[in-house]
Amino acid sequence: MPRQLGELEDAVMTRVWQWNRPVTVREVLEDLSQERSIAYTTVMTVMDNLHQKGWVRREVDGRAYRYTAVSTRAAYSAALMNEAWSTSDNPAAALVAFFGMMSAEQREALRDAMRMVVPTLPEEEDTAPRPDEAAEAADGAEPEPER
Repeated sequence: MPRQLGELEDAVMTRVWQWNRPVTVREVLEDLSQERSIAYTTVMTVMDNLHQKGWVRREVDGRAYRYTAVSTRAAYSAALMNEAWSTSDNPAAALVAFFGMMSAEQREALRDAMRMVVPTLPEEEDTAPRPDEAAEAADGAEPEPER
């Protein structure tokens, strides 16, 4: 399970994810330099560490490396959420608390995601709440009547 990225690792990975193409240390350095004073060797070390940790792969391009993300930011975020949830001594309570922190837009995104992930079961087999019921419960709204 991945551990949370450090501040500088996250800043580097944000660029790699946003650009969605192979990047060099020099490109990342030039972009980071707009926000902070940072040395080439620092960025190079961070990118090498990200490679060693399996976050990026690299290929030789002349005298430099080009780095590419191994997975997406969404996959990273999902892994962090799963890690936090799975280490809770009361996962159901953790989910309820998490749902309670969500904005209306986040609850709508949850509804959409649940519709994509959870198939609709035939009525006689359906013992779990429907995906929209779970999101509505988090929203405090009444579920829609069955049709």
